[in-house]
Amino acid sequence: MTRFGYHASHEQHAPSALLRYVRAAEAAGFQAGMCSDHFHPWTEAQGQSGFAWSWLGAALQATSLSFGTVNAPGWRYHPAIVAQAAATLAEMFPDRFWVAIGSGEALNEAITGDAWPEKPRRNARLRECAAVMRALWAGETVTHHGLVTVVEAKLYSRPARAPRLFGAALGEETARFVGGWADGLMTTGRPRAEMQKLIAAFREGGGEGKPVFVQHALSWAPTEEEARRGAHEQWRFSALGAEVLPVLRTPAQFAAASQFVTPDDVARGVRVSADPSRHRAWLEDYVSLGVDTVICFNVHREQERFIETFGAEVLPRLR
Repeated sequence: MTRFGYHASHEQHAPSALLRYVRAAEAAGFQAGMCSDHFHPWTEAQGQSGFAWSWLGAALQATSLSFGTVNAPGWRYHPAIVAQAAATLAEMFPDRFWVAIGSGEALNEAITGDAWPEKPRRNARLRECAAVMRALWAGETVTHHGLVTVVEAKLYSRPARAPRLFGAALGEETARFVGGWADGLMTTGRPRAEMQKLIAAFREGGGEGKPVFVQHALSWAPTEEEARRGAHEQWRFSALGAEVLPVLRTPAQFAAASQFVTPDDVARGVRVSADPSRHRAWLEDYVSLGVDTVICFNVHREQERFIETFGAEVLPRLR
């Protein structure tokens, strides 16, 4: 059975507000949670950037939901530190925390000043980080010299069961790549035919029988005009595409690059509607595709009424 979760966007809301929202989401019937892991917001119009790993401990304590985040080890974070942080959460909250790892965006990872390489080299670094993290979770003393360096590292506080390690992928090539080593696939929402192709690539790469999680971007507000305006104000950069998103470095660059994006452009990638029945129909596509967990991400600033409306009019009918 497909589970439906709530996404907490650290780029758009203060950490204290997000804690209120996840409590409300659990009460409304959402079954899982996820948060972003950013250093910068995408644009100044979003205006926040709370530290995900501090917040995750509070969110897991405040609710009974499972939680995860998408992280890019090897740049802003050393993989041994990510492994330690994840192990601590998994020890305190058994079987409730997962982490997805991806090759990252310069917006967050290039703050260290290191050169930002092409995608193939970032993927090779990601694969090394995954191996380091798994070895540390297994209790090994790890020394590794490659695209990342680890010297005599060992984790002493470990959970009884390691957290699930998902691979984050936006395209078919990357989905096929992560299928061979990840415990599952974490991806973003898209039309049914495109999602089928992405899942098939993941299965072909070694992901047969592994779970698929989807972050489904939507914009709901009480009126169509508000839903369209909010999506454009907050999420217009998303229309730039997967070739551009990983390489721009600052919120100002994202704002400049997306200045001519229209509300119609945004609506091609974000499900925009004030009608709960339309949102329900879009979500049912994932159910029919066998997606394990769908994380609903309302990119509009309106969160409380969104949680209330989906809890009353969308989630019960999906089940």
